Amino acid sequence: MDSPVSVLGQKRLFSNRDLWRLIWPLMIEQFLAITLGMADIIMVGSLGEAAVSGVSLVDNIQILIVNIFAALATGGAVVCAQYIGSRQDEMVSKTAKQLIYAVVLVAVVTMTVCLLTRRPLLSLIFGRIDADVMDNAQTYFMLMMFGLPSIALYNGCAALFRAQGNSRISMYIAALVNVINIGGNAFFIYGLHWGVAGVAVPTLAARTVAAGVLLFLLYRNKPYKGAPAINIKGILAVKPDFRIIKHILAIGIPNGLENSMFQVGKILVITLIATFGTGAIAANAAANTIASFEVLPAAAIGLAMLTVVGQCIGAGRLEEAKYFTRKLTGMGYAGMLILNVPLLFFARRIISVYGLSADTTDLAWKMLMCHGICGMLVWPLSFTLPNALRASNDAKFTMVVSLLSMWFIRVGLSYVFAWYTGLGALCSWVAMVIDWVARSGAFVVRFRRGKWQHKTLI
Repeated sequence: MDSPVSVLGQKRLFSNRDLWRLIWPLMIEQFLAITLGMADIIMVGSLGEAAVSGVSLVDNIQILIVNIFAALATGGAVVCAQYIGSRQDEMVSKTAKQLIYAVVLVAVVTMTVCLLTRRPLLSLIFGRIDADVMDNAQTYFMLMMFGLPSIALYNGCAALFRAQGNSRISMYIAALVNVINIGGNAFFIYGLHWGVAGVAVPTLAARTVAAGVLLFLLYRNKPYKGAPAINIKGILAVKPDFRIIKHILAIGIPNGLENSMFQVGKILVITLIATFGTGAIAANAAANTIASFEVLPAAAIGLAMLTVVGQCIGAGRLEEAKYFTRKLTGMGYAGMLILNVPLLFFARRIISVYGLSADTTDLAWKMLMCHGICGMLVWPLSFTLPNALRASNDAKFTMVVSLLSMWFIRVGLSYVFAWYTGLGALCSWVAMVIDWVARSGAFVVRFRRGKWQHKTLI
């Protein structure tokens, strides 16, 4: 059992109970988010493979855009966590207000550009795809873009609560989103027969409600488990504070570039997969959704890593930051092992709920097995560990490693394997595993050298 006392004789910032209280709501929140995506695909699956393909293609663009908001939210959360650790209570709320302004501004600009250029944008990205797939994609894309401000607010507010250590709030909101979204899908798809629009409208409504509730809760926020309140009272009277914004962007810009270019690379790979036909697109969409469950524990622990390591760095407890990084990464491995063994055993049965053809189901199963088995070996080092580096303002390093690995290994090898091997649509999944191995090696070396511990923001 771990000692609650650090090597310096101080009580550790986080006990085992504190970690569990932070992590389990994050796991449930991640589960709810993935379930929502899975429910969308399953429900739209009743409309045919063209609808599934259209929605999945647009989802890749949407993820690219949402990653920008998530990056800004991560920047704000890291700054807040470091201020919480250093006990600078007033700066915590100031940072929260600046983050809200930043994400809303970026969301409105992005929404406007995407709506004005939606038709040529989809054609440029996906090229020549079946006409019915493109029709579904255009309808879904237009409706989803109207929800960008709500998505931005949701990401920003939820990240602030996590920085405070209060992960239950975002879990409850995720549950609310699922109820509205899945219930709305059933009504609009099966009741009103709205097609892919029946998936988009409930999503838009759910995210708008969620953003409103989170803003209200932040307005009334109080101290939580020893952490100061993160309060946005008087936000309409606040002017831009470029010193705080600079701190947020110090994490947000590298993280945003990393996430965005990572997703651009995935879109290029999706474009490659699309050349193998509608069945390959549908198999890839189904496998990707289920694969999200495979990494759920490590992904949730990665979110906790930002809070825990950020507060340790802010408090000047560098050895504790290293200790908790090792501990949380190990917990990520344990969680993935416990979840993946039964999930892979029942993989074919799970895929069958999508109602895909036999060949498409078989392809999705191969993709899922590749992802799950290899993920248990290297995924936490590739994606959980680097959040410790980000939490200490070493985001530029993670950005450089991720971009080089993504573009030269995952994207590059996907095309090489597609052209010169008989892997077919599996080409990108094999290249993805090689990408994981490369980035995990770089992150482990960086962590062991310790330079990341001395890059504090505040």
